[in-house]
Amino acid sequence: MVKLNEHYSELKDSYLFYNISQKVKAYQEKNPDKKLYRMGIGDVSLPLCDAVIKALHSAVDDQSAKESFHGYMPECGSPFLRETIADFYYTRGVKLSAEDVFVSSGASDELGDILDLFDRSSSALVIEPAYPAYLDANVMAGRKIVHLPSGIDNGFLPLPDEKVKADILYICSPNNPTGAVFDREKLQKWVDFANANGSVILFDAAYEAFIDDPKLPRSIYEMDGAETCAIEICSLSKTAGFTGTRLGYTVIPRTLTRNGMSLNSMWVRNRTTKTNGVSYIIQRGGAAVFTPEGQNGIKENIRYYKNNARILMDSIDKIGLWYTGGKNSPYIWMKTPSGMKSWELFDLLLNDYQIIGTPGVGFGECGEGFFRFSTFGSTEDTEEAAKRLLKLR
Repeated sequence: MVKLNEHYSELKDSYLFYNISQKVKAYQEKNPDKKLYRMGIGDVSLPLCDAVIKALHSAVDDQSAKESFHGYMPECGSPFLRETIADFYYTRGVKLSAEDVFVSSGASDELGDILDLFDRSSSALVIEPAYPAYLDANVMAGRKIVHLPSGIDNGFLPLPDEKVKADILYICSPNNPTGAVFDREKLQKWVDFANANGSVILFDAAYEAFIDDPKLPRSIYEMDGAETCAIEICSLSKTAGFTGTRLGYTVIPRTLTRNGMSLNSMWVRNRTTKTNGVSYIIQRGGAAVFTPEGQNGIKENIRYYKNNARILMDSIDKIGLWYTGGKNSPYIWMKTPSGMKSWELFDLLLNDYQIIGTPGVGFGECGEGFFRFSTFGSTEDTEEAAKRLLKLR
């Protein structure tokens, strides 16, 4: 009899999005004439920019002619895209080699796959509230999980604690779900902590493009010593609208070693063993993101989403509720009014105001009493939802 991975039985049932969908379905069945204002799921609503579309069309045409046809792609990514990404980092003051960059099918895939580099006996520190995949991927592996709670007192940006140690450290900045962003001083403390303890940081930078404040780091490699303790996982999903086309990249410096082994070399072996590379067409589209035309296009879309955030923040300010995020993030993490539970507020907003958000408790116990809004919807819907939120006063 085959023995299965029994750690799957240790996973807690995630009722968050199932419950949301069921509640929304029931409401719509009773109120088919009501328009809903969806600010829950973090999916983009604007199309790919013109530079990317042109590059995708051109790449499709390449596949139609023998002299320009491409079959299997290099497992770690095409040189043209790896070099383009490394050059982009250089314009921001971070020196990387193209060999440090690995092209992926998206940050979500990579966050799970990257755990192959670590023995199951290693422990993982998760700052909560957290993106659920951090926790579940490690539960599936049978790994010990160290929970580090955060809250209003530290702006949901906790500092390392010498009494709370782990081998793998998850840091997401700008954070999903809280929208909070580590400043240089705080992020440097995490880098110093990791180097001092031999830990490895998994830095989820999926939302770095939303950071406007030059005082805030967009890459962990802006910190001294990060090249010896950190892996950076990035995505073009929210940066450039690639949620439906799937493309991201991971940076593993060749200077990152543990126990005499190079994590970069290990990842090369992993990718060449487990993947056949990302589509040529998609990689060409990704390369266009980093051209001047592409940057102008994606920044225009990001400004659109950030304007949505401003509209929501204006209303929350008028209500007088505490929140974080929004300014350098596509998420707003709001304290519920009058001590309401997260699901209580969800039901109130849905049934009375037709607004859909995400209950904070779905991201862990530290999220109880908080609520997440996504700013990826249309401005028209955001404006109407913001007006309705004012009724919470």
